Amino acid sequence: MKGKVYLVGAGPGDIGLLTVKGLRCLKKADVVVYDFHLNAQVLNYINHDAEFIYAGKRGGHHTLTQDEINAVLIRKAKEGKVICRLKGGDPFVFGRGGEEAEELAGEDIEFEIVPGISSSIAAPAYAGIPLTHRLLSSSFAVIPGYEDAAKKESSIDWAKIATGIGTLVFLMGVKNIDLISRKLIENGRSAETPVAVIRWGTRPDQKTIIGTLGNIADMVKERDIKPPAVMVVGDVVKLRQSLKWYEKKPLFGHRILVTREHVEGFEPLEDMGAEIIEFPTIEIVPPESYDELDRTIGNIETYDWLVFTSRNGVKYFFRRFFEKDRDIRDLKGIRICAIGTKTAGEVKKYGLKVDIVPGEFHAEGLIDTFEKLGIKRVTEGNIEGRLRPAAPLGGLKFLFPRAEKAREIFPEKVRALGGEMDVPVAYRTIKPESHGKRLRRFLKEGRITIATFTSAATFDNFREIVGRDAEDLLRNVTIAVIGPVTANAVKRAGLHVDIMPGESTIEAMVQEIIQWVRENKKDKK
Repeated sequence: MKGKVYLVGAGPGDIGLLTVKGLRCLKKADVVVYDFHLNAQVLNYINHDAEFIYAGKRGGHHTLTQDEINAVLIRKAKEGKVICRLKGGDPFVFGRGGEEAEELAGEDIEFEIVPGISSSIAAPAYAGIPLTHRLLSSSFAVIPGYEDAAKKESSIDWAKIATGIGTLVFLMGVKNIDLISRKLIENGRSAETPVAVIRWGTRPDQKTIIGTLGNIADMVKERDIKPPAVMVVGDVVKLRQSLKWYEKKPLFGHRILVTREHVEGFEPLEDMGAEIIEFPTIEIVPPESYDELDRTIGNIETYDWLVFTSRNGVKYFFRRFFEKDRDIRDLKGIRICAIGTKTAGEVKKYGLKVDIVPGEFHAEGLIDTFEKLGIKRVTEGNIEGRLRPAAPLGGLKFLFPRAEKAREIFPEKVRALGGEMDVPVAYRTIKPESHGKRLRRFLKEGRITIATFTSAATFDNFREIVGRDAEDLLRNVTIAVIGPVTANAVKRAGLHVDIMPGESTIEAMVQEIIQWVRENKKDKK
């Protein structure tokens, strides 16, 4: 059986600009052949095993030639695979998508084209430059800017485009910007025509310079503007001053590293202009053995309290609970404690009421809550109102399903106060098979401004995955952590913790990051 190839445009960089259909194709692909000029974070949306083939070009170096890319697509399709050919921007706008489609058609291989948002329209939009405007320009053209200056005959009709089109957009033209400017002026375009050059449009690295045809080439050299960049020529460039919106976002320019599996909870940072780099350093998996958890589930009616400290604890406990053919009604009479509103919300999904959400989101807060509860219980049982010498939590039995590796402070204290505590392993965290090459490059180039760690394990695994000089790579990065245990792990590595919220939640961390950015902007002013 022959497979199928989806030629998908991934957009210019902002991950939110990937189309819904493109995402759907990506998720069902057996093989993904992808380029350099796209946000590799889109690959995180694949939640099944897939083969990844890098076919990008950087700095003029081709990982695979076009002929080799065509051959890969044909070979994999003939193996019966579903292939997502993921290209930056739009596959039919200077993306050689037409050539690849021709090759597939010649082999009678089924394919579909999924258009993407081209940098030719996205970069100007993020710079606040509309390509058309009723009062300034009613037409625009997209032109390749990489034509060899040594060619005797140009494929571009400079005489017609110089004065016949309102707005001109040149892609990949930074190296030839002097030639482009000169050709336009020689063919009748005024040297005073406004020009914008936008580098890394739609990304936190976006940089826009404004000049004229007469001086833009010198400005590009002076400011050392390198590819990839889009050049916009025309009076619409004047509107940038009043329409620029992206650079005004509070967190514009920040690329934030998230070292957990899912970025849920970090969305407010994206809404405020930051880009999230998801690089999970832990993976949540079931325990190696269910024996301990199964025993407690089998005796569930003997417990007074069920305690959850994370959403993962809730998910993995109830997954096994139902696999063992138990019923929610079996929890009748058992009170439930949940650390944090998110954990409580996860419990409520099962139609259960949470009796206590401690005010402090850590083991010490739990201890305080139950100690007070136990003393109240003993007092109520004493007619004279005096505390008996009996243990405050005597007679109470707790079930605390949790991660394989966790602190013993809470279980030990409960036992010291007379309570009975079972602590079965409901899930464990492992180090995923990740490669830190791209992350190392981003850190070396200073393209990550804030790194977040939600546990000591996320930090320790980060160091192992990134490898040598991980500490040095983080030296100039702002570090945000959840909880004192994580903070201590960072400090032991000789690094400084810049952000630690009072509450051990993602939401609190996000708010602290926003506040930290605001305060540092004030300091710079």
